[in-house]
This record gives sequence, C-alpha cells and structure tokens, in this order.
Amino acid sequence: MQRSDASPPAESSFRRIAPRAVVGGILMGLANLVPGISGGTMLLASGVYTEFVEAVAAITSLRIRRRPVLVLASVVSAAALAILLLAGPVKELVVHRRWLMYSLFIGLTLGGIPVVWRMARPAGRATWLGAVAGFVAMGLLSLGQMQGAGESGDSANFLWLIMGGLAGAGAMILPGVSGGYLLLVLKLYVPILAGIDQFKEALRAGEFSVAMQPAVGVLLPVGLGVILGVAGVSNLLRWLLRHRRDVTLGVLLGLLLGAVLGLWPFQQSVEAVVGETVVKGQLLSAAMMAALDAGDLPTEFFRPSAAQVGASLALILLGFGLTTLIARLGGEDGG
Repeated sequence: MQRSDASPPAESSFRRIAPRAVVGGILMGLANLVPGISGGTMLLASGVYTEFVEAVAAITSLRIRRRPVLVLASVVSAAALAILLLAGPVKELVVHRRWLMYSLFIGLTLGGIPVVWRMARPAGRATWLGAVAGFVAMGLLSLGQMQGAGESGDSANFLWLIMGGLAGAGAMILPGVSGGYLLLVLKLYVPILAGIDQFKEALRAGEFSVAMQPAVGVLLPVGLGVILGVAGVSNLLRWLLRHRRDVTLGVLLGLLLGAVLGLWPFQQSVEAVVGETVVKGQLLSAAMMAALDAGDLPTEFFRPSAAQVGASLALILLGFGLTTLIARLGGEDGG
C-alpha cells in the first residue's frame, strides 16, 4: 500500500464495500471486547480502514455525503450488535479461561503485524524510531498493568468511564492499540462488560427500570467518550498520515508489537480470602465477598504444564492464522 491517506476512489460503489464494512464492524466490536486485539487492525484486515477513517473525518467536519454516512453506519451498527450480543460470553471466557483466551489473543494480535508492515514499507529511519517509541510506550503500559496501576475503589466513576470510552475509541481507529487492553490497564474492562451484560439481561427480561441503571451509569459515559474519541482521533490520524506518515506508521507498528507484552497467558485469578485479598484497592471484607465478581480479583502468574504450553502455542498459531485469513479480505486497504 502506498497511500492510505488517499480519498476512496469515486468509482468504487458502496454496494461493493458493504460486505467488508459489515464484517469489519463485527470484528471491530469483538476486538473491543477482548484485551490485546485492536479494532483498527481488524478494520485494516477487512479492507475498510481508509474508508472508515475518511468517513468519520468527513462527517465530523460536517461534510455530510451519502457514502461516508453509509460506511460509518454499517461499521458502527455491526460493531454495536457484536458487543451487545457477545459481551457476556466473552467476559466469562476471559475470567475463567484466561490462559486459553490470552493465548488466542496473542496470535490474533501478532497476525496484525503483516497488515501494518505492508502500510509502513519501505521502512526508513523515522519508521524504525517510531516503532521503538511505540514499543517502549506499550511496554510501560504493560509494566503498569502488572504492578496494578489504576487500582482504586472508585475506578468506575462517571468521569473515569468517559476516559475509558476515549481509550476504546482510540483503539477503534489506531491499528495496533487494543481497547480491551487499555481498559484492563485502566481497571475498567470488567465493569464495562458487566454493565453491558446487565443492560442486555434487563432488556431481555423486560425490566426497563433495572436497565436504566447500567444505561445511565455505564453506557452513557462510555458512549460519550467513544463519540468524542472517535471524532478527535480520526481527524488527528488522518492529518498525521498525510504529514508525518513514516513515523506515524512506525509508532503503530511498535504499539502492535508491544501489546503482546501484557498478554502473558499463564496467569490466573488469586483465591479470594477475607481480610487478605485486595480488590479494587480495598481489603476484601465479608460484605464485599458476598457480592464479589470473579472478574474483580487480581491475577497471579503460574507455572504451566507441558500440555498447557503446547495448547497455548497451538492457540497462538490459530489466532495468527485467523487474522491472516481475515487480511485476505482486505487487499485494497491492507496492501
């Protein structure tokens, strides 16, 4: 790929890219549910990345045209549907099958590297310096996560949830940056997924008054953050790709490589012990124990068996292969 910043060709009809827009939206929604997978990379893999960035930038600049509106509507609606339907199952898998899921996430993340590399080549000095900077930045985020950065009893307040929406929005646009990963660092991953699942279950049961609590307390601030973040990041990224292309793509590549650092698969939730386990910055009390969500527990590393190592490697290869196959859909944007 030589010019990701070029405007989409006029002769390319929306009908032609509609299937890729829907597939890209679904994959972007799933990517924002799991730590380590970038929504932007999934859009690249589906071949709608340039279309999406241009559409968001055009609409937020009040240049309303039919094609950008249709592209944005297709991607966003497909992503929202995937998040709404799969938030609960994905959360359960991450909490209770962490080492299996993280192994798969590593492979899916590594599979995005060839996609971004095709955008960055031929790599010059600025590209490599940007890659180093991006890798170091993601390494520092990973270190902060392992040391428990952001753990506090009120981490899911309204303002912090807006910040979480901003972080997730950045991941929707930036290839290599995982919204789920950043939400883990901010300690908002489980609260947001739990709120989505609670909202869905309340609607399913017809309990609309119950649904209002997660709608106002979780979905509203996160949604505000996402809207602000998508508008700001898309316009910024378009400018950077046009005026600082080499270093920008280098940073994106480094972020993608560094994201794997925080996904060491062999970790598990610690055993909850009243008066000893720290949850959200507080010692676990008997009252807290009664309402404890397994997803709130801190994690610890464990020594895997030979079978677990083998299964982990197989899942990494599987994830890499899946992302590679997805990338074949995106020959225009990805190459």
